[in-house]
Amino acid sequence: MGFLFHRAAIVYTAPVSSWHAFFQQRIRWASKADSYADKTVFYVLLIVYLFNALILVAFIAGLWNEWLCTQTILLLLFKTAIELSFMIPVANFFSVQQRLWVFPFLQPLHIIYTVIAGWLGKFGSYKWKQREVN
Repeated sequence: MGFLFHRAAIVYTAPVSSWHAFFQQRIRWASKADSYADKTVFYVLLIVYLFNALILVAFIAGLWNEWLCTQTILLLLFKTAIELSFMIPVANFFSVQQRLWVFPFLQPLHIIYTVIAGWLGKFGSYKWKQREVN
């Protein structure tokens, strides 16, 4: 199996209809993390989750500690730079480079929703196709 990197091979699907549906979708995706046959995928997802959780906890703790707050901001800048190095080629492929300016500003929201959706994916429930899934 391989990937076909050609514009004619792009499949377009409709986005979810609301923020609630978006969050439910992400929880559903997170719930599958430990079900992948290739355990390397699980460990990569776990590292990403723990890194985001670390940044969130460090930011909260940094409210009482200036040094920790500075280190957390540096960690967030590092995370943003690494992720941008992946996002730029993707944005170029889809011709949406002009949208990348919002990427750094949305990082805090991305961290929060990743941590919450990951936790609820493992320990919570979600709705999918009018069913409650545990």
